[in-house]
Amino acid sequence: MHKKTINKLIVVAVIVAIAALFRLFHFEDYLLSYIKGSQLRFAALYEDHPIAVIGMYIFIYIAVTALSLPGATVMTLAGGALFGLLTGTLIVSFASTIGATLACFVSRFFLRDWVQEKFGDKLSVINEGIAKEGAFYLFTLRLIPVFPFFIINLVMGLTKMPMRTFYWVSQLGMLAGTIVYVNAGKELGKIDSLKGILSPGLIISFVLLGIFPIAAKKLISLYKTKKEKYII
Repeated sequence: MHKKTINKLIVVAVIVAIAALFRLFHFEDYLLSYIKGSQLRFAALYEDHPIAVIGMYIFIYIAVTALSLPGATVMTLAGGALFGLLTGTLIVSFASTIGATLACFVSRFFLRDWVQEKFGDKLSVINEGIAKEGAFYLFTLRLIPVFPFFIINLVMGLTKMPMRTFYWVSQLGMLAGTIVYVNAGKELGKIDSLKGILSPGLIISFVLLGIFPIAAKKLISLYKTKKEKYII
């Protein structure tokens, strides 16, 4: 067997094994519990060393997303709690998009056979959507995640979409959802008593989380209706 093929198989085995272990031991639940318990310590550390904390946060977020590990949602909420809405949105937006693009790259050049076997049934649906709508179809998937984000990243690696197109469309498509989740994290970070659970800001955040996919779907349907009228 060719040395390059062996190296590729080793990379695939390591990535799949790490992802399986993280899911088996419910890493996302542990991460959420750890962040909540260490919130004051992280806040103090951020105040003393903001650049280092931001750099480490971005590195961990990119690694989690690039390897398709569970924890991206928790990391986004933590970003809101630690950095606030504006700074958190900026940091999470770039970290999540870079991580997603790396996941797409890994899928295209290292995990092609595994992704094909695991999610091949979804590839035909996505290829059909891209054929009809082009990059706008990816934008739609980002606004209304019919499939989980990590599946979109992996399956897109099997398409012919250029990586630069995948990046900027993902950056725009995920931005609205990022704002909603970061805002929810910002409010969750303020909870220090049972009364905090009923704070107006937290209630608004969860309302936004619920209505965002519905509103996005309505807007996309309206866009498609207008587009069809112009074609006719």
